[in-house]
Amino acid sequence: MTQPKKSFDLARLMFGILFILMMLIVCLWVVRPFILGFAWAGMVVIATWPLLLRVQKYTGGRRTPAVIFMTLLLVVVFVLPFGLVINSIVDNSGQLVDWIGKPENWHIPKLAWLNDIPGVGYRLYRNWQAMTADNGKALVASIQPYAGATTTWFVSQVAHVGGFMLHGTLMVVFSAILYAKGEAVAKGIRHFALRLAEKRGEAAVILGAQAIRAVALGVVVTALTQALLGGIGLAISGIPYATLLTVLMFICCLAQIGPSLILFPAVFWLYWSGDNTWGTVLLVWSCIVVSMDNFLRPALIRLGADLPLLLILSGVIGGLLAFGMIGLFIGPVVLAVSYRLISAWVDEVPEPMDELPDLERDLTI
Repeated sequence: MTQPKKSFDLARLMFGILFILMMLIVCLWVVRPFILGFAWAGMVVIATWPLLLRVQKYTGGRRTPAVIFMTLLLVVVFVLPFGLVINSIVDNSGQLVDWIGKPENWHIPKLAWLNDIPGVGYRLYRNWQAMTADNGKALVASIQPYAGATTTWFVSQVAHVGGFMLHGTLMVVFSAILYAKGEAVAKGIRHFALRLAEKRGEAAVILGAQAIRAVALGVVVTALTQALLGGIGLAISGIPYATLLTVLMFICCLAQIGPSLILFPAVFWLYWSGDNTWGTVLLVWSCIVVSMDNFLRPALIRLGADLPLLLILSGVIGGLLAFGMIGLFIGPVVLAVSYRLISAWVDEVPEPMDELPDLERDLTI
């Protein structure tokens, strides 16, 4: 005896999908305050996981001491320095804005040393004198409002100390949890990817981790190295606010602008002040620091993943513009996974025939 076929219940299917969507939206709304901190923690843990395994090896294979060491390292490297810098900026913001707002601080030097430059020195000096005629009042008057507004805007943006410290604290807490349960979390993510897209899904997850590690090695480490070396040069040369300028230099390096936006104006300021010796020293040092990304960044990216350099850099810049600082990692991951999936799909075409058909003969009437 055959059983009757069950009728297709469209209303039940629609209400089931609607209920699942509502549950997902509510869950996302509940965890919304923690998403950014967890995302940063995931990026940091994936990038530093080999270091955790190495520390665990030195601690006799025990995970707990390694997790404690890595957590303290995150506090020392990420949270503490940025907290001190932001606190210093907020404390000195009034003094900085007041200094920029006083016209007497905008004294225009003569720059007589321009005449000593062979070939173009006389022309540069003449143009400078034309720009700074009448003690440069017109030049100062045009620059001063923009400089004051820019400084005030920057200070107001940095003054969000509470939000930064909250996300930094959540990043450290979530990182400690992921360090302790990293294998279980990775296994769950890979199983979800397998259920979603079988082997391609698992390959996409692995490739995403490799892209994150490549960005952490190639972009972040290069930016940190350039910022530290550039900051040392600024401090030795006697540039004021060297710590703040170092942080700005690090941000510029992350955004792929480079340290030249900070270093070369500092060189100009030294020459402006008449300190030609340290100006020349900082100029040479700045050229070395600026050129480092030409060989250091590609080498480090290849250590993290075998991906095209242009793909990584495009993802870094596009992700930064689209999502902010977290986009440094989201952009390259999205581009890298899409690139590999499209490449795998293209490579699945049948093998070409040994001999192509003679189209001219076939089309001949």
